[in-house]
Parts: sequence; C-alpha cells; structure tokens
Amino acid sequence: MHALRQIPSVRPVRVATVSAATVGRVLLAVLAFSLLIGQVLAEEAPVLRLRGDVTARGDVLTLGDLVEGASAEVQRHPLFRAPALGATGTIQARRIADAVAALGLGEIETGGRVQVSVLRAARRVTQPEIEAALKRALETHHGLDARNLAVRLDGEAPVLLAPVTLDGPAAALDVSYDPRSRRIAALVTLGERQASLRVTGQVLEIREVAILGRALNRGEAVTAGDITVERRPREATPADAQGAQGNLAGQVAQRGLGAGAILRSGDLAPPDVVTRGEAVTIVFDAPGLNLSLRGVANESGRLGAAITVTNPVSKKILSAAVIGPGRVSVGPAPAARQASAALDLPTLQR
Repeated sequence: MHALRQIPSVRPVRVATVSAATVGRVLLAVLAFSLLIGQVLAEEAPVLRLRGDVTARGDVLTLGDLVEGASAEVQRHPLFRAPALGATGTIQARRIADAVAALGLGEIETGGRVQVSVLRAARRVTQPEIEAALKRALETHHGLDARNLAVRLDGEAPVLLAPVTLDGPAAALDVSYDPRSRRIAALVTLGERQASLRVTGQVLEIREVAILGRALNRGEAVTAGDITVERRPREATPADAQGAQGNLAGQVAQRGLGAGAILRSGDLAPPDVVTRGEAVTIVFDAPGLNLSLRGVANESGRLGAAITVTNPVSKKILSAAVIGPGRVSVGPAPAARQASAALDLPTLQR
C-alpha cells in the first residue's frame, strides 16, 4: 500500500482594490525621494553658469567675477588679467570653460554666449580737478589768490586714470612757476604717487566783467535782466571794463551797443532828469539866503551834471548843476562869485 501524502492546503490569494488615496501617497513618496536625490546631487555637483559682461575693479579677474554658482573658496581663484585702466577687453567663452575644467569643476553653462566683455573700472581725474590742484599749489607756495586764477593747460584736455580705490583729492607736486611768463609745470598725483600725470600750462589772471545780453540803441535804458557777469582773462578784457560791482540797471546807453559786448566806462550813464528847452527851477542856496526863479535849460543833463540855463528876465546864461527832475542849482559858490550870481537874479523871490 502506498502511503497517502497530505494534500497541502492552498490559501486563496487576496486581491486588494487600489484606491485614489493609495496612489496619492505613492506619488508623494516618489516626489519627495526625487527632491532629496536632486538636492544631494546639487550639493555634490553645483551648476556653474557664465556671467554676462562684467566690470573689473582690480588687476585680476577671479573665477567668481566670470562664473556664478561656485563656492566662496573657489570664487577667489584668479583666472585672467584685467584690461588696462578705463579700457575694455573680451574673453572667449571657451577659454573660460577650459580654465574652469582645468580646476576640476566640470562644465559650465554658457547660455549661448560666445564671449564676455570686461570693462576695467577707473577713476577719471579730468581738467577741472587738475586745474583746482594747480591753483591750490599756487596759492600755498606762491601766495596767489586762487579765486582770481585760471589755468590753461597745454594740448588736449588731460585725463589722469587711477584705480577706483584712490578716492582722495588730486595734488600738484614738483610745481615750477615763472611769475614773468606765468608758465607752470607740475606732477599731478593721487595717493602716494600711485597714479600721476605731468602737465604744463599758462596761468591766467581772471576778473569779473559785465556782459550785455541784448543790443541797445543810444538812449535806451538797460534792465537788470540785460546784464550778466562773466569771468574773463584780464589780458583779454579792456582796462576800463565794467565789473560786477555797481548798479547799472536803469542807466541808458550813450551809444549803440551790441549783444555780448563787454560794458566799458562811458557806455552807460544815468538817465537825464533835465531836457534841453525844459522850464526848470533855478535855485540859489547859500547860508542865510534861499532864492529861486524859473528858467530854461539850454542842455539836457543827468543828476549832478553841469549845464547852462537862461534867466528869462535878464537873458543871462548861468552855469548850474542838475539837482533833481526839473531843478538846477547855481550855488553856493565862492564869496566873489556869490555876489555876482546874486546880482544876476534880480527877480528871485524868497
């Protein structure tokens, strides 16, 4: 007889229904795992990207100047020399990529750029600042008043290029000045002669002059808006040029004047307050005596001007000074002349 073998019992397979919640949990787990893996990979291999056009502030371009995404320690690694002060240069993108690869940092993303433009930053010391340094030296070492000086530098407008870290004022050293020819030569420097430029020029004495802003006809009055004050080299202005001092507004042109003209003594004068043929009051004023009568002006005159008037009664012509609109004075005068003047005024009334 054969022994009977036990028939193993077979457990039925349970099939579970997949729900939406289960699918969601699985997807979230996969997403979290992917993010974790991405973060680990990013930490291990940072993405390096080529920067755009850059401005260099020093002599050397570091990896951090040209590439972003590197660690702080790697960013300080020097790669290329910067252009000269104020100049612009270019670097091919492939050369930057080769330099980065040589450091074992892998590839960089260029963003399609073929080259990078590099501008070397510089401080530009221009002509006004150079002239100011020269004038300070002339005032300190030669006793000249810098406010009344100008310096005309030789050649084209000079420019001193210096590193941007040199932020102090420019100074003039080794100054040579000839008072007779007014020639000057100096070395303009920044810092401890870290940047320098030798210049030469002519020192000019400056004065303020009044400039007419519009054309005037003879007898036309000038207004405050017609006059501007400009600083001009003394050698290029007339000796009798009107300065900034004095009130010229209200005065009248003594001749035709063109726009832009430098006003000179005699170009303008106060307006006439007495006109020729005008009836005027003639005043004789002396200690203890005050007389007046009507007369006729033979000439026009401004305040203080000497004119002649006619006494209509005696028909005598008297010399008088204009003392106001329609008023002239024939005294006081020395004693001998006072008596003569009194005799010529028989009709004066007290």
